Amino acid sequence: MSDRPDIPLIELQDVRFGYGERAVLDGLSLTVPHGQILAVMGGSGNGKTSLLGLLGGRNRAWAGSVRVDGQEVGTLNDAKLYALRHRMGMLFQFGALFTDLSVLDNVAFPYREQTGLPEPVIRDLVLMKLEAVGLRGAAASMPSQLSGGMARRVALARAIALDPMLMMYDEPFTGLDPISAGIIGRLIRRLNDAFGMTSLIVTHDVNETLRIADRIVVVSEGKIVRDMTPQQVRDSDDAFIRQFADGLPDGPVPFHYPAPSYASQLLGEGGAHA
Repeated sequence: MSDRPDIPLIELQDVRFGYGERAVLDGLSLTVPHGQILAVMGGSGNGKTSLLGLLGGRNRAWAGSVRVDGQEVGTLNDAKLYALRHRMGMLFQFGALFTDLSVLDNVAFPYREQTGLPEPVIRDLVLMKLEAVGLRGAAASMPSQLSGGMARRVALARAIALDPMLMMYDEPFTGLDPISAGIIGRLIRRLNDAFGMTSLIVTHDVNETLRIADRIVVVSEGKIVRDMTPQQVRDSDDAFIRQFADGLPDGPVPFHYPAPSYASQLLGEGGAHA
């Protein structure tokens, strides 16, 4: 749980960050209160995953403020940053399980690395977390024996092992069939509420996101351009939202990359054949 329930868990103000000389976040501001599931959506390359890196301290903002539970992440020394990370959980896009460890040992890994608990206690805690994701019976299995959806659920059990105050999800529905995606979505919602967490989901899955999120923000050109509830997204006639929610190929975000006149290029007037 947070040390400061009186303030937002996440506060970003005028954040600027990028790679090389290219800024992918440019003046982004965002506030996330405790207990909320926030979905971050937007086109590829708009800095959504970079945002997770900023919150975890893997990336440092070029400018602006990144605060988690009242702490300015970019100014923390290594010891304080590691202490903050211990209170965060991360579900990577494809689970990132250790392939040579059993399900039980994968989930036990955070306990063995970060606590001094005896093995019998660790085993009981692991079984509790596996029960929460419906996979206690798979404790002795190896990752290679699991379906994609089951592997994602094991990774989720590992991510919540230390009861984080903040859970971050990087494309949790990618590569899953509709049933598995629905199971993961319901688990995200149920675990967030049961453990009193706050969750930040980076995703392109509009339908599943609308079912579980409390709030959806859309990032474009380095800023948050829409901040809406799921119902507002469903009801919106905004051209940008409709293009994104309905997967339309053309609209405010154009299908064609900027180019000179098609006819002039075909005729060789100033084009590639000129």
